[in-house]
Amino acid sequence: MASTVTSESPGTPVSSRPGYGQLLRTRGAWTFLLPGFAARQPFAMLTISIVLLVQHTTGSYGAAGAVAAVTGVSLALFAPFTGRLSDRHGQRAVLLPGVLVHTLAGLSLTALALADAPLWALFVAAVPTGASVPQIGPMVRARWGVKLQDSPLMTTAAAFESVTDELTFVFGPLLATALCTAVDPAAGLLTEAALTLVGGLLFAAQRGTQPAVGADAGVDGHARVKHASALSVPGVRVLIVSFLGIGAVFGGMQVSLAAFSESIGEPGLNGVLYGTFAAGNMLSGVVCGAIAWKVAPRRRLVVSYAALGLAASGLWAAQSVVVLAGIGLLVGVCIAPALITGYTLVDGLVPAGARTEAFTWLTGAVALGQAAAVTVAGQMEDRLWDGAGFLVPMGGTLLALATLVTLRSRLSTRVVSRTVARGVGHRVPVAVD
Repeated sequence: MASTVTSESPGTPVSSRPGYGQLLRTRGAWTFLLPGFAARQPFAMLTISIVLLVQHTTGSYGAAGAVAAVTGVSLALFAPFTGRLSDRHGQRAVLLPGVLVHTLAGLSLTALALADAPLWALFVAAVPTGASVPQIGPMVRARWGVKLQDSPLMTTAAAFESVTDELTFVFGPLLATALCTAVDPAAGLLTEAALTLVGGLLFAAQRGTQPAVGADAGVDGHARVKHASALSVPGVRVLIVSFLGIGAVFGGMQVSLAAFSESIGEPGLNGVLYGTFAAGNMLSGVVCGAIAWKVAPRRRLVVSYAALGLAASGLWAAQSVVVLAGIGLLVGVCIAPALITGYTLVDGLVPAGARTEAFTWLTGAVALGQAAAVTVAGQMEDRLWDGAGFLVPMGGTLLALATLVTLRSRLSTRVVSRTVARGVGHRVPVAVD
């Protein structure tokens, strides 16, 4: 049984139910939201900028994709360590050197590509470029955790961040493509490096909202515990597997939609089909954050993931543009609830002093699942039949769902029944499973 018991304090108006308006009125939120949005924009420009530049200089999409894949894998492997360093030493201490390294690495990769350097040299430069990508999204989520501290608005904040990520991945690639095609093939990567430097420094300057170093906010908000890795929490490991499945959807859809569009002689439809998929994700995220949920997060995650697996299972059978667009829209609609609920669970599973690391593990899992799916789906499209790549989102989600159902008991969160002083003025819903 899953239910939520809510006890409002006297004098709390009805309009104080969790919602975007109340979230954005949280004191001090805009001081990190605006620079955070600017700082995370370059992240969505990186992959497409590398692909367009390397393809221009080498004439090979294969080489361009390989360099971009090395960047993505490096990001996935190093992001959790960046998060852990942020929890131990503070976000500012990690961001300042990080944005400098990333800027220099991006400039080096650009220079090597323009100088027609051998492919191995581009691979070498791609490693620090991906490894040093600033983890702005997880850092913003960690700051929400400090501001809201177990309030019902945490689900709304997770939804808001999901929508922000989707907006970033709509505008970022468009900007990068326009710069690379209309200005210069290197303009996208150069702009990405410059925006990372400026946006990262502006975000790092917001000291007042960053989580306290090594602090575990207990009932009194001041208790300190010995720092431990977020990976030591069993529930985080389960979430990582489930987010690998979500990454498989993103990567499999990117390759398979492009291959489908090419197979019917309409390559221009790729953008429309993927845009429909992304629109479903974004709109679902908006709705998800506006709902005052009465179902425990653990059950929501299982149900939403089951819906995602079911929707993804229909992709391979689509034979027309209209049917594929409809199923793609449905898949996008099912992704947001799973993502948002997973991020929401982190707040109850992980001590405050390890949350940035936990968020980066999940972000890295999506990136790693995406990189693997792009590779596998591409090979299946080349070696099997048209549309075979759509089996990758189906397989990835069903395997992750099986893991999630089997190990769902590890997602039990801490029970909190205190009155929250920040962000809202009513008692926290207590999830009962």
